[in-house]
Amino acid sequence: QVQLVESGGGLVQAGGSLRLSCAASGRTSGSSTMGWFRQAPGTEREFVATISWSGLRTYYVDSVKGRFTISRDNAKNTVYLQMNSLKPEDTAVYYCAAQPGPYYSANYIYTGQKEYDYWGQGTQVTVSS
Repeated sequence: QVQLVESGGGLVQAGGSLRLSCAASGRTSGSSTMGWFRQAPGTEREFVATISWSGLRTYYVDSVKGRFTISRDNAKNTVYLQMNSLKPEDTAVYYCAAQPGPYYSANYIYTGQKEYDYWGQGTQVTVSS
């Protein structure tokens, strides 16, 4: 079992920045591929970014490339999403997700929701124009 708790959301003006954190706990939290997803009102949840548990591989949805950065501190079992140059269309509930894996999955990354077994409760990000 892996437990995930997101924090860092809030209200920010367009062009501003926020850093989301996702604290993981549980037996396999340290060897998990991690992802960030978001869901805006009236839309389906969508992939935002993912990072392998080695930290060596990352991948982003096109709409956030160059603005968002995913990173992790395995010593703290925490994953971050640094969001810069925020736009009103980034407004959504942001969810952290984890998928534990064996040693050979150290560089695996996943973009699909169904590939993640564990989810946080979400944190609201609102970007005003």
